[in-house]
Amino acid sequence: MARGKSYRSIAERIERERSYTFREGLELLSASKRAKFDETAEVAFNLSVDPRHADQNVRGAVSLPHGTGKSARVIVFAKGEKEREAREAGADAVGGDDLAAKINEGWLDFDRVLATPDMMGVVGKLGRVLGPRGLMPNPKVGTVTQDIGRAVAEQKAGKIEFRVDKNGIVHAPFGKLSFTSEQLGANLLSITEAIVRAKPASAKGVYMKKVSISSTMGPGIRIDPADLQAQLAS
Repeated sequence: MARGKSYRSIAERIERERSYTFREGLELLSASKRAKFDETAEVAFNLSVDPRHADQNVRGAVSLPHGTGKSARVIVFAKGEKEREAREAGADAVGGDDLAAKINEGWLDFDRVLATPDMMGVVGKLGRVLGPRGLMPNPKVGTVTQDIGRAVAEQKAGKIEFRVDKNGIVHAPFGKLSFTSEQLGANLLSITEAIVRAKPASAKGVYMKKVSISSTMGPGIRIDPADLQAQLAS
């Protein structure tokens, strides 16, 4: 794939086989701004797990201290008092059967789906639409809850979900390149801590094998996993 001069100039400053320290990696990332839009900062954790085994799935959610740089569009399945609570918290759309019908007709203008437990019978019928897009509410990550107002506020403020893919890799956004290095660092450490907490008891060997950060349009920057985890204790 052909790369532009801007990409190549950034890539030339990065030693591909080198694992940088947490601070060095963030400095390189912040210096890699090149697109005309505010690029997303992304991280990939290569873990020593086998997702084919249910007891080695890594999944969870974490609230980033500085948000993602984007306000998530949140819809909620709720009724009665919980519907009012969701609207007051800033939900973009709230409903029940009417909302489900709209989605079945092709409306997908949202980023997160929340539901109260009593509405899962309605939401469950949308599995073939929401499931493949990773939008199906799940109590394990706090998207099925009675505390719906708080859940909406968290999603709006920058709570993200993560899940290991079939190759044992977790991908997650942790801000925008317009953020300061300190903000990106705090967000990255929050995600790292959540990944460490989610370590399956059955995982063998070195849990976090490789870590790489990058911008939307930029080259990957390898981070030393040991140094990254050491920052959690500092």
